[in-house]
Amino acid sequence: MINSICEIARKASEIILNADRNMQTDQKAGHGNFVTENDIKVQAFIERELGILFPDAVFIGEEGDGSAVLTDGDCFIVDPIDGTCNFMYDYKMSAISIALLRNREVAAGVIYQPYLDEMFYAEKGKGAYLNGEKITASSNTIGNSLVIFGSSPYYPELCDKTLDICKNLMKTVRDIRRSGSAASDLAWIAAGRSDLFFELRLSPWDFAAGSLICTEAGAVITQPDGTPLDFSKQCGVAAGSKASFADFIEFLK
Repeated sequence: MINSICEIARKASEIILNADRNMQTDQKAGHGNFVTENDIKVQAFIERELGILFPDAVFIGEEGDGSAVLTDGDCFIVDPIDGTCNFMYDYKMSAISIALLRNREVAAGVIYQPYLDEMFYAEKGKGAYLNGEKITASSNTIGNSLVIFGSSPYYPELCDKTLDICKNLMKTVRDIRRSGSAASDLAWIAAGRSDLFFELRLSPWDFAAGSLICTEAGAVITQPDGTPLDFSKQCGVAAGSKASFADFIEFLK
């Protein structure tokens, strides 16, 4: 199963890598929220290919009409290009994110970064992997942490709180980064390339696949108040090293 999903992600990435830079782009609801013709093409390809393998599954994609909802059966939650603004500028930090949920829990997750040819994936109870090699999250304490954050750009009302958190963290942690792709950020938490991540509002397609990859790699991932993630709606996300997570949550309150 996981190999098939990975292969679909890899084939879909050809649309991204071969995209015409004069692509059609439209504005969606929310500040700085864009969709390109390639987002739609990638999603259509993934939905078609997954539909062949899982004909009874529900498909929830970022570029859908919002009519599909999470069920107790097989359900795919997909972001065809996480980091669309990056993609528009050829700022090579975007990813394809595919999660398979069963009984409302993530059973498999795949995040593929086509520009780096890096395939992160996990099946529940089987560990997390990058290009076939097992990965493990960091064990750093908060004082030794590199933090990645998302700025929730579609929601300007969260700007001040987000930057206040960063300002306070800067006095404690090693440094802070922002990539513009939450799926990539969570994959990098799982791989130990950074120690902590937060964003105050994300949609399930941003974090569903990454949530399993993180936990299978030994990281912790919750909402910023420490409660479990909700895959049926938008919520904030915090993830990172077990050694630093409790202290991190205090900064996010």
